Amino acid sequence: MPVKYVDGELQLLDMSTETITENTVAINSQHKDLRLVFILERLVQHIHDFARETRLTVDEWGTGIEFLTEVGKMCSDIRQEFVLLSDVLGLSVLVDGLSHPKPENATVGTLLGPFHTHDAVEHAHESSICSEGKGEPLLIEGLLTDTEGNPIEGAKIDLWECDENGLYDTQYPDRAEADMRGIVHSKADGSFLIKATRPVPYPIPHDGPVGKFLQRINRHPYRPAHIHFIIEKMGFDKLITALYHRGDPYEYSDAVFGVKSPLLFELAKLGPERAKKYNMKEDDWYLRWHFKIITNAQAKACLIEKTQADLSKIGKGKYVLNEDGLPIADLD
Repeated sequence: MPVKYVDGELQLLDMSTETITENTVAINSQHKDLRLVFILERLVQHIHDFARETRLTVDEWGTGIEFLTEVGKMCSDIRQEFVLLSDVLGLSVLVDGLSHPKPENATVGTLLGPFHTHDAVEHAHESSICSEGKGEPLLIEGLLTDTEGNPIEGAKIDLWECDENGLYDTQYPDRAEADMRGIVHSKADGSFLIKATRPVPYPIPHDGPVGKFLQRINRHPYRPAHIHFIIEKMGFDKLITALYHRGDPYEYSDAVFGVKSPLLFELAKLGPERAKKYNMKEDDWYLRWHFKIITNAQAKACLIEKTQADLSKIGKGKYVLNEDGLPIADLD
Protein backbone atom coordinates (compact mmCIF):
# COMPACT_ATOMS: atom_id res chain seq x y z
CA MET A 1 0.00 0.00 0.00
CA PRO A 2 1.41 3.44 -0.90
CA VAL A 3 -0.18 5.17 2.11
CA LYS A 4 0.23 4.29 5.77
CA TYR A 5 0.14 5.88 9.21
CA VAL A 6 3.10 5.86 11.61
CA ASP A 7 2.34 7.00 15.16
CA GLY A 8 -0.86 8.57 13.85
CA GLU A 9 0.94 10.54 11.14
CA LEU A 10 0.23 9.99 7.45
CA GLN A 11 3.24 8.93 5.41
CA LEU A 12 3.36 8.88 1.63
CA LEU A 13 5.52 6.13 0.21
CA ASP A 14 6.55 4.68 -3.15
CA MET A 15 5.82 7.80 -5.22
CA SER A 16 5.22 6.80 -8.85
CA THR A 17 2.70 7.21 -11.64
CA GLU A 18 0.86 4.23 -10.17
CA THR A 19 0.67 5.58 -6.61
CA ILE A 20 0.48 9.37 -7.01
CA THR A 21 -3.33 9.43 -7.21
CA GLU A 22 -3.89 7.43 -4.03
CA ASN A 23 -1.23 9.45 -2.21
CA THR A 24 -2.80 12.75 -3.28
CA VAL A 25 -6.31 11.68 -2.29
CA ALA A 26 -5.07 10.50 1.11
CA ILE A 27 -3.22 13.69 2.01
CA ASN A 28 -6.18 15.81 0.87
CA SER A 29 -8.60 13.87 3.09
CA GLN A 30 -7.26 14.79 6.53
CA HIS A 31 -10.21 16.96 7.55
CA LYS A 32 -13.84 16.54 8.57
CA ASP A 33 -15.64 18.25 5.70
CA LEU A 34 -17.03 15.14 4.00
CA ARG A 35 -18.39 17.06 1.03
CA LEU A 36 -14.98 18.62 0.37
CA VAL A 37 -13.28 15.25 0.85
CA PHE A 38 -15.57 13.80 -1.82
CA ILE A 39 -15.10 16.69 -4.26
CA LEU A 40 -11.31 16.67 -3.99
CA GLU A 41 -11.13 12.88 -4.27
CA ARG A 42 -13.18 12.87 -7.48
CA LEU A 43 -11.37 15.93 -8.85
CA VAL A 44 -7.94 14.39 -8.36
CA GLN A 45 -9.08 11.03 -9.70
CA HIS A 46 -10.57 12.55 -12.86
CA ILE A 47 -7.66 14.93 -13.51
CA HIS A 48 -5.11 12.17 -13.07
CA ASP A 49 -7.11 9.79 -15.25
CA PHE A 50 -7.35 12.53 -17.89
CA ALA A 51 -3.57 12.89 -17.90
CA ARG A 52 -3.12 9.12 -18.12
CA GLU A 53 -5.68 8.63 -20.89
CA THR A 54 -4.41 11.49 -23.06
CA ARG A 55 -0.74 10.83 -22.17
CA LEU A 56 -0.50 14.55 -21.42
CA THR A 57 2.97 15.88 -22.22
CA VAL A 58 4.94 18.42 -20.20
CA ASP A 59 4.68 20.92 -23.05
CA GLU A 60 0.90 20.48 -23.25
CA TRP A 61 0.61 20.82 -19.48
CA GLY A 62 2.65 24.03 -19.69
CA THR A 63 0.47 25.40 -22.47
CA GLY A 64 -2.59 24.76 -20.32
CA ILE A 65 -1.03 26.55 -17.35
CA GLU A 66 -0.13 29.54 -19.53
CA PHE A 67 -3.67 29.64 -20.91
CA LEU A 68 -5.26 29.63 -17.45
CA THR A 69 -2.82 32.33 -16.35
CA GLU A 70 -3.95 34.54 -19.23
CA VAL A 71 -7.59 33.85 -18.36
CA GLY A 72 -6.91 35.07 -14.82
CA LYS A 73 -5.19 38.22 -16.04
CA MET A 74 -8.26 39.07 -18.13
CA CYS A 75 -10.59 39.06 -15.12
CA SER A 76 -11.72 42.30 -13.51
CA ASP A 77 -14.57 43.68 -11.42
CA ILE A 78 -16.76 43.85 -14.54
CA ARG A 79 -15.40 40.94 -16.60
CA GLN A 80 -15.10 37.31 -15.55
CA GLU A 81 -13.06 35.40 -18.12
CA PHE A 82 -13.17 32.22 -16.03
CA VAL A 83 -16.98 32.26 -16.13
CA LEU A 84 -16.72 32.76 -19.90
CA LEU A 85 -14.39 29.76 -20.14
CA SER A 86 -16.82 27.69 -18.09
CA ASP A 87 -19.61 28.84 -20.41
CA VAL A 88 -17.93 27.83 -23.68
CA LEU A 89 -16.96 24.45 -22.24
CA GLY A 90 -20.59 23.74 -21.38
CA LEU A 91 -19.79 23.52 -17.68
CA SER A 92 -21.92 26.48 -16.59
CA VAL A 93 -25.17 25.20 -18.05
CA LEU A 94 -24.38 21.68 -16.77
CA VAL A 95 -23.78 22.86 -13.20
CA ASP A 96 -26.96 24.94 -13.24
CA GLY A 97 -28.98 21.99 -14.49
CA LEU A 98 -27.52 19.66 -11.87
CA SER A 99 -28.00 22.17 -9.05
CA HIS A 100 -31.51 23.23 -9.99
CA PRO A 101 -33.41 20.35 -11.64
CA LYS A 102 -37.02 21.23 -12.35
CA PRO A 103 -40.28 19.31 -12.70
CA GLU A 104 -41.81 19.40 -16.17
CA ASN A 105 -44.33 22.12 -15.29
CA ALA A 106 -41.73 24.62 -14.02
CA THR A 107 -39.66 27.18 -15.92
CA VAL A 108 -36.25 25.71 -16.64
CA GLY A 109 -33.04 27.49 -15.79
CA THR A 110 -29.99 28.23 -17.86
CA LEU A 111 -26.57 29.76 -17.35
CA LEU A 112 -25.99 33.11 -15.67
CA GLY A 113 -23.41 34.42 -18.13
CA PRO A 114 -20.56 36.83 -17.35
CA PHE A 115 -22.46 40.14 -17.51
CA HIS A 116 -24.66 40.12 -14.43
CA THR A 117 -23.90 42.93 -11.98
CA HIS A 118 -25.14 43.89 -8.54
CA ASP A 119 -25.75 47.58 -9.22
CA ALA A 120 -29.08 47.33 -11.05
CA VAL A 121 -31.64 49.73 -9.61
CA GLU A 122 -35.31 49.28 -8.77
CA HIS A 123 -37.74 50.25 -11.53
CA ALA A 124 -41.41 51.09 -11.35
CA HIS A 125 -43.82 49.01 -13.38
CA GLU A 126 -44.22 50.26 -16.97
CA SER A 127 -40.87 52.10 -16.81
CA SER A 128 -37.88 51.28 -19.00
CA ILE A 129 -34.62 49.67 -17.93
CA CYS A 130 -32.94 51.24 -20.98
CA SER A 131 -31.74 54.74 -21.69
CA GLU A 132 -32.75 56.43 -24.94
CA GLY A 133 -31.50 55.13 -28.26
CA LYS A 134 -30.48 51.66 -27.11
CA GLY A 135 -32.67 49.68 -29.51
CA GLU A 136 -36.19 48.96 -30.73
CA PRO A 137 -38.64 49.39 -27.81
CA LEU A 138 -40.07 46.23 -26.27
CA LEU A 139 -42.82 45.80 -23.69
CA ILE A 140 -42.40 42.75 -21.45
CA GLU A 141 -45.55 41.55 -19.70
CA GLY A 142 -44.68 38.83 -17.23
CA LEU A 143 -46.65 36.59 -14.92
CA LEU A 144 -45.08 34.78 -11.99
CA THR A 145 -46.78 31.82 -10.31
CA ASP A 146 -45.98 28.58 -8.59
CA THR A 147 -46.44 25.30 -10.45
CA GLU A 148 -50.10 25.17 -9.38
CA GLY A 149 -50.82 28.54 -10.96
CA ASN A 150 -50.99 30.51 -7.71
CA PRO A 151 -49.67 34.08 -8.16
CA ILE A 152 -46.49 35.05 -6.33
CA GLU A 153 -46.37 38.57 -4.97
CA GLY A 154 -43.25 40.57 -4.12
CA ALA A 155 -40.72 38.43 -5.96
CA LYS A 156 -37.54 40.20 -7.04
CA ILE A 157 -37.09 40.05 -10.81
CA ASP A 158 -33.63 41.08 -11.97
CA LEU A 159 -33.32 41.37 -15.76
CA TRP A 160 -30.60 42.52 -18.12
CA GLU A 161 -29.73 42.48 -21.82
CA CYS A 162 -27.37 43.93 -24.40
CA ASP A 163 -28.11 47.01 -26.50
CA GLU A 164 -28.71 47.18 -30.27
CA ASN A 165 -24.93 47.12 -30.83
CA GLY A 166 -24.68 43.75 -29.10
CA LEU A 167 -22.86 45.22 -26.10
CA TYR A 168 -23.69 45.17 -22.40
CA ASP A 169 -23.29 48.35 -20.40
CA THR A 170 -20.22 46.91 -18.66
CA GLN A 171 -18.44 46.67 -22.01
CA TYR A 172 -18.40 50.45 -22.44
CA PRO A 173 -15.31 52.10 -20.90
CA ASP A 174 -17.25 55.25 -19.98
CA ARG A 175 -19.99 53.39 -18.08
CA ALA A 176 -21.21 55.65 -15.28
CA GLU A 177 -24.26 53.75 -14.06
CA ALA A 178 -26.33 50.65 -14.74
CA ASP A 179 -28.13 50.59 -18.08
CA MET A 180 -30.04 47.89 -19.95
CA ARG A 181 -30.64 46.22 -16.60
CA GLY A 182 -33.06 46.69 -13.74
CA ILE A 183 -35.10 45.22 -10.91
CA VAL A 184 -38.88 45.04 -10.61
CA HIS A 185 -41.10 43.24 -8.08
CA SER A 186 -44.16 41.20 -8.95
CA LYS A 187 -47.59 42.56 -8.02
CA ALA A 188 -50.24 40.83 -5.91
CA ASP A 189 -51.55 38.99 -8.97
CA GLY A 190 -48.02 37.85 -9.88
CA SER A 191 -47.76 40.22 -12.83
CA PHE A 192 -44.99 42.61 -13.76
CA LEU A 193 -44.64 45.02 -16.65
CA ILE A 194 -41.36 46.52 -17.79
CA LYS A 195 -40.03 48.19 -20.91
CA ALA A 196 -36.79 47.07 -22.54
CA THR A 197 -35.50 46.72 -26.11
CA ARG A 198 -35.79 43.96 -28.66
CA PRO A 199 -32.81 41.68 -27.99
CA VAL A 200 -30.23 41.09 -30.72
CA PRO A 201 -27.61 38.39 -31.27
CA TYR A 202 -24.08 39.28 -30.28
CA PRO A 203 -20.61 37.79 -29.89
CA ILE A 204 -19.32 36.95 -26.44
CA PRO A 205 -16.10 38.83 -25.63
CA HIS A 206 -13.54 37.26 -27.93
CA ASP A 207 -10.63 39.66 -27.57
CA GLY A 208 -9.09 37.57 -24.79
CA PRO A 209 -7.79 34.04 -24.26
CA VAL A 210 -11.24 32.43 -24.45
CA GLY A 211 -11.84 34.08 -27.83
CA LYS A 212 -8.47 32.85 -29.09
CA PHE A 213 -9.36 29.37 -27.86
CA LEU A 214 -12.62 29.40 -29.84
CA GLN A 215 -10.80 30.56 -32.94
CA ARG A 216 -8.20 27.82 -32.51
CA ILE A 217 -10.88 25.11 -32.54
CA ASN A 218 -12.93 26.73 -35.33
CA ARG A 219 -15.92 27.84 -33.26
CA HIS A 220 -17.83 31.09 -33.62
CA PRO A 221 -18.39 33.34 -30.56
CA TYR A 222 -22.04 34.29 -31.18
CA ARG A 223 -25.07 34.04 -28.95
CA PRO A 224 -28.70 34.22 -30.12
CA ALA A 225 -30.85 37.17 -29.05
CA HIS A 226 -31.98 36.78 -25.44
CA ILE A 227 -32.94 38.51 -22.20
CA HIS A 228 -31.61 37.35 -18.81
CA PHE A 229 -33.73 36.93 -15.68
CA ILE A 230 -33.05 36.11 -12.04
CA ILE A 231 -36.18 35.56 -9.96
CA GLU A 232 -35.97 35.37 -6.16
CA LYS A 233 -38.61 34.98 -3.48
CA MET A 234 -38.22 33.69 0.08
CA GLY A 235 -39.36 30.09 0.30
CA PHE A 236 -38.78 29.47 -3.41
CA ASP A 237 -35.85 28.12 -5.37
CA LYS A 238 -33.86 30.88 -7.06
CA LEU A 239 -34.43 30.83 -10.81
CA ILE A 240 -31.62 31.87 -13.14
CA THR A 241 -32.86 31.76 -16.70
CA ALA A 242 -33.09 33.59 -20.03
CA LEU A 243 -35.60 33.84 -22.86
CA TYR A 244 -34.36 33.28 -26.42
CA HIS A 245 -35.78 34.60 -29.69
CA ARG A 246 -37.10 31.74 -31.79
CA GLY A 247 -35.71 31.73 -35.32
CA ASP A 248 -32.48 33.52 -34.42
CA PRO A 249 -29.61 32.51 -36.76
CA TYR A 250 -27.65 31.23 -33.75
CA GLU A 251 -30.54 29.38 -32.10
CA TYR A 252 -28.89 26.01 -32.79
CA SER A 253 -25.25 26.99 -32.28
CA ASP A 254 -25.18 29.15 -29.14
CA ALA A 255 -21.52 29.61 -28.19
CA VAL A 256 -22.32 28.95 -24.52
CA PHE A 257 -25.06 26.30 -24.90
CA GLY A 258 -27.76 28.30 -23.13
CA VAL A 259 -30.71 27.74 -25.47
CA LYS A 260 -33.42 25.33 -24.32
CA SER A 261 -36.59 24.82 -26.33
CA PRO A 262 -38.98 25.70 -23.43
CA LEU A 263 -37.30 29.12 -23.26
CA LEU A 264 -37.90 30.14 -26.89
CA PHE A 265 -40.23 33.08 -27.46
CA GLU A 266 -41.81 34.79 -30.44
CA LEU A 267 -42.32 38.54 -30.63
CA ALA A 268 -45.48 40.34 -31.69
CA LYS A 269 -46.22 43.93 -32.56
CA LEU A 270 -47.65 45.97 -29.71
CA GLY A 271 -50.77 47.06 -31.57
CA PRO A 272 -52.91 50.19 -31.12
CA GLU A 273 -54.56 49.41 -27.77
CA ARG A 274 -51.41 48.53 -25.85
CA ALA A 275 -49.46 51.29 -27.60
CA LYS A 276 -51.95 53.89 -26.40
CA LYS A 277 -52.18 52.42 -22.90
CA TYR A 278 -48.42 52.33 -22.33
CA ASN A 279 -47.43 55.43 -24.32
CA MET A 280 -45.59 53.48 -27.00
CA LYS A 281 -45.89 53.01 -30.77
CA GLU A 282 -48.00 50.40 -32.54
CA ASP A 283 -44.92 48.96 -34.28
CA ASP A 284 -43.03 48.52 -31.02
CA TRP A 285 -42.51 44.96 -29.83
CA TYR A 286 -44.42 42.90 -27.28
CA LEU A 287 -43.38 39.83 -25.27
CA ARG A 288 -45.57 37.98 -22.79
CA TRP A 289 -44.18 35.18 -20.62
CA HIS A 290 -45.44 33.03 -17.77
CA PHE A 291 -42.70 32.12 -15.29
CA LYS A 292 -43.38 29.19 -12.97
CA ILE A 293 -41.04 28.69 -10.01
CA ILE A 294 -40.84 25.92 -7.44
CA THR A 295 -40.64 25.97 -3.65
CA ASN A 296 -37.48 25.10 -1.76
CA ALA A 297 -39.12 21.84 -0.68
CA GLN A 298 -39.91 20.94 -4.30
CA ALA A 299 -36.37 21.86 -5.31
CA LYS A 300 -34.81 19.62 -2.66
CA ALA A 301 -37.03 16.69 -3.62
CA CYS A 302 -36.13 17.14 -7.30
CA LEU A 303 -32.44 17.39 -6.47
CA ILE A 304 -32.40 14.19 -4.42
CA GLU A 305 -34.39 12.27 -7.03
CA LYS A 306 -32.20 13.48 -9.90
CA THR A 307 -28.96 12.91 -7.98
CA GLN A 308 -29.88 9.35 -7.06
CA ALA A 309 -30.92 8.58 -10.63
CA ASP A 310 -27.75 10.03 -12.14
CA LEU A 311 -25.40 8.37 -9.67
CA SER A 312 -27.03 4.99 -10.21
CA LYS A 313 -26.23 5.33 -13.92
CA ILE A 314 -22.61 6.22 -13.23
CA GLY A 315 -22.25 2.99 -11.26
CA LYS A 316 -19.10 3.87 -9.32
CA GLY A 317 -20.19 2.06 -6.19
CA LYS A 318 -21.96 3.24 -3.05
CA TYR A 319 -22.80 6.92 -2.64
CA VAL A 320 -23.88 8.63 0.56
CA LEU A 321 -25.98 11.80 0.27
CA ASN A 322 -25.86 14.60 2.84
CA GLU A 323 -28.87 16.54 4.13
CA ASP A 324 -28.74 18.77 1.04
CA GLY A 325 -29.00 15.79 -1.29
CA LEU A 326 -25.36 15.99 -2.40
CA PRO A 327 -22.90 13.07 -2.43
CA ILE A 328 -20.25 13.02 0.30
CA ALA A 329 -17.35 10.80 1.25
CA ASP A 330 -18.30 7.45 2.73
CA LEU A 331 -15.71 6.75 5.43
CA ASP A 332 -17.29 3.50 6.64
